[in-house]
Amino acid sequence: MTEKSEIRREVRRRIAELSQQQRLDAAEEIFRRIEASERFGSARCIALYASLPDEVPTHEVIARWAATKRVVLPRVEGEVMSFYDYDPRTMSRGSFGIDEPQADAECPAAEIDMIVIPARAFTPSGVRLGRGKGFYDRYMSQPEFSAYKIGVAFECQIFDTLPFEDHDITTDMVIF
Repeated sequence: MTEKSEIRREVRRRIAELSQQQRLDAAEEIFRRIEASERFGSARCIALYASLPDEVPTHEVIARWAATKRVVLPRVEGEVMSFYDYDPRTMSRGSFGIDEPQADAECPAAEIDMIVIPARAFTPSGVRLGRGKGFYDRYMSQPEFSAYKIGVAFECQIFDTLPFEDHDITTDMVIF
C-alpha cells in the first residue's frame, strides 16, 4: 500500500463522517470567499467541476456563476480531459459517473482565467493529491494554460505535507 493510497483511504473515511449539511455549509463558505476575491471579479471564463458526492458540492454554484460568467466544465475522453461550455441542457453522465457537458466546441486552455480544482487532499500551500489518474496535472501543464488555480476542499482534506512529484502541479490558493 503506497502512502498516496493510504492518504486517499483516510480522506474517504473523514469525508464520510461529514453530514450533508456540513458539506453544504462548507461549500457555501468556500464559494462565498471565491466570489469576494478580486480574481473572481475580473475572471471572464471560469473552469469548474461537476462534483461527485465526496467532493465540495458545485451544482448550485455552477448555475449561479453561469448567470454572469462563462463557465466551462471538464469532459474526459480516454486519457484526455478538456473543458466545454456549461449548458444544463447538454449535461449527461460521462466518464467515472461524472456529469459532463456534451457541447461540440472545446474551450481553449488559454481562454480560462480561473480554474477551481477538486482533489483528495491539499496542503495549505497548494500541493495537491488527486484521485491518481493525472487528468488535472496533464491539463494544467499545457503551455497555453495560465489560469489562476484555486483548490477547494473540506477542512478534513488538509494535510501539513503530501507526497509531491516533479510532474505534480500545485494550486495558487487553497480554500477550505
